[in-house]
Amino acid sequence: MSRLDGRHVLVLTTNYGTEERELRDPVAVLREAGARVTVAAQEEKPVQTVVSDRRPGAEVRPDARLADVGAEGFDAVVVPGGTVNADTLRTDEDARRLVAAFAAAGKPVASICHGPWLLADAGLLPGRELTSYPSMRPDLSGAGGRWVDREVVVDTDGPFPLITSRRPDDLDAFSAAVVEAVRDAAAA
Repeated sequence: MSRLDGRHVLVLTTNYGTEERELRDPVAVLREAGARVTVAAQEEKPVQTVVSDRRPGAEVRPDARLADVGAEGFDAVVVPGGTVNADTLRTDEDARRLVAAFAAAGKPVASICHGPWLLADAGLLPGRELTSYPSMRPDLSGAGGRWVDREVVVDTDGPFPLITSRRPDDLDAFSAAVVEAVRDAAAA
């Protein structure tokens, strides 16, 4: 795995309902690769994750609030899923502002499972190929995306690299693709 020393990645979440592994695993892989990772939530209180949207998962202490961060100083953004997290995050003005800023700056935007709802609400999907949890296909296609059923989709044909995956079972491929996108962006 390529080293990401000096790279800084932002992870966006609400304070309740984020799928535990979709938050934990990419953060761990990015840190292991040498990246600095900042988890930003709506509030300073701990993030209560969930397992399969039903059972309580681990609590994660955020490093910052969504309202207090910007795309400057970061090399990529990651949006985990969890149905409640994603449905809440998509209505958050700060979250929409942040993903739009990363996209406008040409920086990698990565999202898994239900997380692409935020990208749809931020207007980032027209003409882009992506995947997600299968039930979201109509929503993402309706937002202009070209939905495909693959473990991970890396779309570099637009103004920013877009990395998406379907579900927690795809986390190894998703995390590896995020590391590669951050590495490639740093080399550009």
